[in-house]
Amino acid sequence: MPPLKRSSAEYALAERSGSEFLEALARGLRVIESFNGDRRQLTLSDIAKLVDLPRASVRRTLHTLVALGYAEMNDRLFRLTPRVLALARSYLQSNAVSAIVQPALERLSEDVGESCSAAVLDGEDITMIAHASPKRIIPVSDQIGFRLPAFATSLGRILLAALDDRALESFLARLRPRKVTKFTVTDKAELRRIILNVRKSGYALADQEVELGFRSIAIPLKKSDGRTVAALNIGVHSERAPLKAMHGRFFARLQDLAVELQQQLI
Repeated sequence: MPPLKRSSAEYALAERSGSEFLEALARGLRVIESFNGDRRQLTLSDIAKLVDLPRASVRRTLHTLVALGYAEMNDRLFRLTPRVLALARSYLQSNAVSAIVQPALERLSEDVGESCSAAVLDGEDITMIAHASPKRIIPVSDQIGFRLPAFATSLGRILLAALDDRALESFLARLRPRKVTKFTVTDKAELRRIILNVRKSGYALADQEVELGFRSIAIPLKKSDGRTVAALNIGVHSERAPLKAMHGRFFARLQDLAVELQQQLI
């Protein structure tokens, strides 16, 4: 069981913060993040290996989480409790973008008959902050908070295109792209070219780079000051829309939605 990778952003933050960085809090959050759909129950030893910390430190962290009601233990197995959802709810309720975008995406998804999402950049990944699917094949709760590699997604390329040149070069320098599917672009020079083209055109296309048989188109969601606060996309199964038809079929709908939402963002 390989340890969870601490991102370069985390290391940089710890170094910049110095004595203000609270390791105990960081440790607790990493322990919470060690659980996922494949790791619903874990032993203390499992978690210690995943977060790459001493067993004694992990034991104290788990005891605290249990005492606060965020975790529970049964026969040496730890699992998260529904109380953890309060952390996500706090973000969703306090984030104006999520509150405004979710119902708008639901309307768009119903109109176009396809899945629609919104995401923000989080380190080297994107994180979904809103999602809608016309037939609810994938529950909304399974998509909110879902992470994907930014470099290989239409949403991520929109958000990367919004970075200034220095931030983009720093991202690419840190990036270690890997093949997710046989179509994933991993050459950094090609990725830079794609992202700069996205910056010029105002939209991004990704064709089966993170999931075979699935392609998407994305545009930026901007505030009135021109700052990109999220990315919006429409995703379709490849047999439902040829790649060449994606722009003509969905770009204007996304643009209309972005204009509508911009008027609500303060």
